[in-house]
Amino acid sequence: MTARAADRTRYNRATAHLDAPIAVVDLEAFDANADDLVGRAAGKPIRVASKSVRCRALLERVLARPGFAGIMSFTMAESLWLARAGFEDVLLAYPSADRAAFAELAADPKLAAAVTVMVDDQAQLELIDAARAGGREEIRVCLELDTSLRLLGGRVRIGALRSPLRSPVQLAELARSVARRPGFRLVGLMAYEGHVAGVGDSIAGRPLRSRAVRLMQSAARKELATRRAEVVRAVRAVAPDLEFVNGGGTGSVQHTAAERAVTEIAAGSGLYVPRLFDNYTSFTGRPAALFAQPVVRRPGVGVVTVLGGGYPASGAAGADRLPVPYLPEGLRYDPQEGAGEVQTPLLGAPADDLLIGDKVWFRHAKAGELCERFDELHLIEGDRITATVPTYRGEGRTFL
Repeated sequence: MTARAADRTRYNRATAHLDAPIAVVDLEAFDANADDLVGRAAGKPIRVASKSVRCRALLERVLARPGFAGIMSFTMAESLWLARAGFEDVLLAYPSADRAAFAELAADPKLAAAVTVMVDDQAQLELIDAARAGGREEIRVCLELDTSLRLLGGRVRIGALRSPLRSPVQLAELARSVARRPGFRLVGLMAYEGHVAGVGDSIAGRPLRSRAVRLMQSAARKELATRRAEVVRAVRAVAPDLEFVNGGGTGSVQHTAAERAVTEIAAGSGLYVPRLFDNYTSFTGRPAALFAQPVVRRPGVGVVTVLGGGYPASGAAGADRLPVPYLPEGLRYDPQEGAGEVQTPLLGAPADDLLIGDKVWFRHAKAGELCERFDELHLIEGDRITATVPTYRGEGRTFL
């Protein structure tokens, strides 16, 4: 029996009393993935990206482990909710225009002490000030550095369109604006190298593309390490008490941790290891989060149909954004139908061994987005469910 077949046996046994659709997290795999992240971080703390987890119970579980400290959130409303729930160090990873939330932040000393907001433009500071509604609490601020790789004199850009701040001069100038403005305190700097951390460099059946990605990422790491160190020096000259410099992502943990200028690493997807994280040479994780759909039809030889399953991930549309049939091994989508809203035909020899009501297990393309489809996660240890916990959605929270 293969390891995957053994996992299928465990998952089916653990969930035999439950009807699909269901979602599970294999805690043994989750914890092993957490240990891998800590090992690659080489002593630097890991700030957990909440968008990749979207379950308070699992955020609490991983933050209780040595090597993890703090949360990287994705909206202001989520940041305040987490802070009220007792999380004491929440870094908002994206600028916000949520005026009501900024008013709450400025009026509450507990929230203001726990939440750090992201800024890359003077206008964002002005928006926050205008939203205070009389609140006088000091707002903790983090600046974001653009990490993109520029080639051919800037005519070619590789990397996400995020911050407009690229040079040490630009970052230092905004740092001085924060320092001059009453009611704000600069505490951090963030630089997310998504073109390194979030792009696989070992693509099955694409050796030339994989080599090109590795060459690009090698050049990007070298350029960014030099520029990030220069930016940190420039910002620390303005704010010598800077508390943290955040960088990284699941795919680049060990590389970013090696930079002296970086004090902490951001990661989250590496806990669940969705399908988009199969194509890396830098690490190998264990799939921990899965969902099951029930077989509801047997249209013919080598075909079964499961209920629903059309849960595409965000990002540029493509086949890699679809969930992948995972267990039993050997199933594939019908190219004419793909993953459907209400039904999904699956082809392959294993279909002939599946009966009406049996479970087919899938992996989502991205990590936390799976939790937007399910109210709860069943936590599996060995071959039994040891807890069932709500997702953000199960707690009535859909922040985006």
